[in-house]
Amino acid sequence: MGVMAKNRIAIVEDEADIREILEYTLTREGFEVEVATDGTSGLEMVRSSRPDLVLLDLMLPDIDGLEICRLLKADDQTNSISIIMVTAKGEESDIVLGLGIGADDYIPKPFSRKELVARVRSVIRRANGMAVMVKEGSVIERGRFKIDPSRHKAWTNDIEIELTATEFRILMLLARHPGRIFSRSQILADARGELAASFDRSVDAHVRTIRKKLGEERNLIETVRAVGYRFAEEEGG
Repeated sequence: MGVMAKNRIAIVEDEADIREILEYTLTREGFEVEVATDGTSGLEMVRSSRPDLVLLDLMLPDIDGLEICRLLKADDQTNSISIIMVTAKGEESDIVLGLGIGADDYIPKPFSRKELVARVRSVIRRANGMAVMVKEGSVIERGRFKIDPSRHKAWTNDIEIELTATEFRILMLLARHPGRIFSRSQILADARGELAASFDRSVDAHVRTIRKKLGEERNLIETVRAVGYRFAEEEGG
């Protein structure tokens, strides 16, 4: 029945005990794992090996995790790699920031092995699901706005909009159902999966960024006060 390639995971973590738990647990679960103990070598490792997912500690001795996330997401060669941030207590503002620049999820320390595996599988499943979903979707056009799920691209005035994976997913969700109101938690669940923390503010941050990128078509995304967001309907929406 054909052997499926193992999903590859890169761990960038400077604390030896946490690194060992991550490596041991994920190897035992059948993943192919590689590790780096600081940001510089982690960045190099991810760029050369292109894993499916990076478990990225936010507090590293040299380059911090947010900066690594930013660099990976800004590079065409690595921006489709999924990222889960490994965070310590009290890093909530960093988490919101990380989700805003393209990280897929986060896992707070201390974590249970079960939770770790569930989050990793969820993010990988969503990445694969996006690839499948994308095959069946046809191009959606509204005025000067166009989004193509199969190519994972969107344009206004024929100029491509640079979107993170999460921004693309949010825009797709809304554009596919014009007029339907989605709550922040529905948007978050779709963008990050059922294990996402309910950081409603991160949805607002994503929508703000998407609107900025849409430019003169920004009004296509409408705010429904105290409820959430929707994509404008065809006529008079």
